[in-house]
Amino acid sequence: MSASQIALLGAIAGFTIYLGLPLGRLRSPAPRLKATLNAVAVGILVFLVWDVLTHAWEPVDGALSDRHWGTALTGGLVLAAGLTAGLASLVYYDRWAALRRTTAERPAGPGAAGTAELAPKTRSHAGELALMIAIGIGLHNFAEGLAIGNSAAKGEISLAILLIVGFGLHNATEGFGIVAPLAAEGERPSWTTLGLLGLIGGGPTFIGTLVGQHLVNDTLSIAFLGLAAGSILYVVIELLAVARKAALKELTTWGILGGLVLGFATDAIVTAAGV
Repeated sequence: MSASQIALLGAIAGFTIYLGLPLGRLRSPAPRLKATLNAVAVGILVFLVWDVLTHAWEPVDGALSDRHWGTALTGGLVLAAGLTAGLASLVYYDRWAALRRTTAERPAGPGAAGTAELAPKTRSHAGELALMIAIGIGLHNFAEGLAIGNSAAKGEISLAILLIVGFGLHNATEGFGIVAPLAAEGERPSWTTLGLLGLIGGGPTFIGTLVGQHLVNDTLSIAFLGLAAGSILYVVIELLAVARKAALKELTTWGILGGLVLGFATDAIVTAAGV
């Protein structure tokens, strides 16, 4: 199979993320449906955190088993740095965005035009959360693309195909995770917005496939997986806060369990490939 064919299949694997995005166009979903969508997204993202960290730790664990202490230390530090950067950057971005919203909404003095009247409308919190999820999943999918490209570069075409199929199935559920905050808040994004979110979340799979065919590097893969895990972990914390406000504990519990099961089910092919 040629490099261009592998790249095309990598693109297909990434853009299956669009299969789940149209759920964000639901009109005025009922409160229980909102809570369910949010909870299932939490379950999917919890699975992703586990999946990402497992893949990131494998090279470090292998180096420890082989007593390659320097390689293990480097990989561990890169993972810790990536995890910290992914989590902390979103914490401080969210604080900055909240301050920006507060400033824009602050009323002006008598007879003066308010800042919010003159400035373009800022993105809602749900919209920012959806963007954060898309970015986190995009980093994760870049690492997946690296795995596809690396396998093809090593001549392991059958493994590359299994990864493409598995990641494609998995990405279809990730699209649902992206739009869940919007559905939970009753916001109906435009098709353009969904297109951009899908490009951010799914496009990196294609880019990673291209890069992975020419660059086989465990450290780079660990760095991106760490960034992805940190960013997704932050989003899980935010979505759990949304779930608590809904005050539907039993429904949330079953929804999270369902999301976890869905994540494991769609990852079955990748697990069977031994990756």
